[in-house]
Amino acid sequence: MTHRLAVLGAGVMGTGIAALAVGSGLAVTLIDLSEQILDRARAQVTRQLRLARLIGAVPAGRRPGELTTTTDLSRVAEATAVVESVTERADVKASVLAAVSTMVGPGTVLISNTSAIPIDELARAIARPGDLLGVHFMNPAYHIATVEVVRGPRTSDAALAAGLSVVAALGREPIVVLDGPGFVINRVLQRMINESARIVAAGISSAEAVDALFTGCLGHRSGPLATADLIGLDSVVDTLTVLLERTGDAGYAPCDLLLAKVRQGELGRKSGRGFFDYPDPLG
Repeated sequence: MTHRLAVLGAGVMGTGIAALAVGSGLAVTLIDLSEQILDRARAQVTRQLRLARLIGAVPAGRRPGELTTTTDLSRVAEATAVVESVTERADVKASVLAAVSTMVGPGTVLISNTSAIPIDELARAIARPGDLLGVHFMNPAYHIATVEVVRGPRTSDAALAAGLSVVAALGREPIVVLDGPGFVINRVLQRMINESARIVAAGISSAEAVDALFTGCLGHRSGPLATADLIGLDSVVDTLTVLLERTGDAGYAPCDLLLAKVRQGELGRKSGRGFFDYPDPLG
């Protein structure tokens, strides 16, 4: 099956997913609220696609898919699959998915790129709950070859198969897990980031030393604080808040250092500064 994707949300993850899809030869309709946002997004997709080609993250010689940008949400009706990648707030995601579910035909798979919100919580808002599943792309989406596929309790066999078909078309390796706050990756990773930030705030270690221990002793490709900078510290705080609210575990309460950095606009790579400095911001 040849897919045409509608990607909702032209932020860091939305543009990354769009770049991956275009580089994989798929037609993409990227949808957001304003032409100004979409103008920036087109430039970001072009930049990320160039980087993806340089590092061999998309098929060499593949003719790129067509990229269309629009503020018209009804254009989702043209898609074979819809990828929701709006801000990590349950009310916003549920509202967008509810609207989209009335615009697409039965059997059109709805994919949420939520990083922590339970899929069944979002499914309650849509017309056909069985059509929804989660596909958690890592950042940058064009570079990380594995994705976390989340099957909610009401996700149908057909929707799961359709979602896996999209993942295959994007050249990603799926690992299927069941539903729950944070799924697997963020249930573990966000706690690790939060504790690492607390250690830095307490003066026990520098950010550099924390990350050097994880890369040097444990073999991680990236330490927790560099990973947080790549994710975006605002997104980290949002995800921790989701986990705190849904688990009641105080270990997920965003630490004061994370909150202060977000208030100061130190959001990580996309802003040029987070726990580390970046001369070439991604935002």
